[in-house]
Amino acid sequence: MTAAKAAVFSAAYQEQLQAALDFIRDGNRFLVVSHVQPDGDAISSTIVVGWLLRQLGKQAVLINEGAVPIRLHFLESSASIINYSKQPLEETFDRIIAIDCADFRRIGRISERFAESAQLLNIDHHPTNDAFGTANLIRIDAAATVEILYDLIEHGAISLDREVATAIYTGLLTDTGGFRYSNTTPRVMQVASRMLAEEVEGHWIANHLLEQMTKPQLLLLQRGLNRLTFSDDNRIAWLYVAFSDMSETGAVGDDLEGLVNYAVNVEGVDVGILFKETENGDVKVSMRSSGKADVAAIAQSFGGGGHVRAAGFRLEQGMQEAIGKVVQAASEALTL
Repeated sequence: MTAAKAAVFSAAYQEQLQAALDFIRDGNRFLVVSHVQPDGDAISSTIVVGWLLRQLGKQAVLINEGAVPIRLHFLESSASIINYSKQPLEETFDRIIAIDCADFRRIGRISERFAESAQLLNIDHHPTNDAFGTANLIRIDAAATVEILYDLIEHGAISLDREVATAIYTGLLTDTGGFRYSNTTPRVMQVASRMLAEEVEGHWIANHLLEQMTKPQLLLLQRGLNRLTFSDDNRIAWLYVAFSDMSETGAVGDDLEGLVNYAVNVEGVDVGILFKETENGDVKVSMRSSGKADVAAIAQSFGGGGHVRAAGFRLEQGMQEAIGKVVQAASEALTL
């Protein structure tokens, strides 16, 4: 028995795992959806669930409101994930599996394709998840949703292969910041080791996702750092990207990945914030914390969500107004 298999879970969590398997076995055709603007864990989890359904002889339609990030195209089956913004569906579904969604709103417009009597399995690791599913598989101490999916695969005694192992490893890598964040537990490393035993090319994935930069990404970083601003006490740092920066540098959404870390990684900074202007003038906000402020709580106050150390949301207001409100909220959180 491998170290990863030796994990001991509570009876309640074991019941959730069994209920999730029963939900899958009781259905035949599923719609698998993650959150809007999917990230590494969301895409990896979508692929893992699609793989799991195939292993169990089920049919699946994989979909998200948003494109698969270009850097994740190396994952097998990533091309099968429909971008609902570009390719609307006519079919409605009565069996839904929602993954990595902190709340029902994060599913986005895809909920239009849910039948009125739809049954939903909610699989997630966000502490802000409100258990919105008919069945819920939630473990808030998991580093990523793929870690929970590994538990589900193990619980069902389903053999791994290199395709699913690569997706699980990728989800772990991205949601732990390359195994550097505080959510990198012994369990995470055990599961990652188990994936490497399936001949996952961990070194290549790390270089591809964490080290390589496109030229537009570097140009965008140059502009963002030129605008880096600090609060009077230097505990909050923020930068912003205007919508015009994207077209002028040739950058795409993927090129914003990791930009917020340049703010929070400054010595003495407790909260780092990235403000991103959208085409219609709204502002998307990404927040990171050293641990001294709960940015998930801040995000929730603005209609968003996430984790204590990483969260995000969207504001329907101009850049300067958004900066003022969010920096003030961060400052208040640091004084609690």
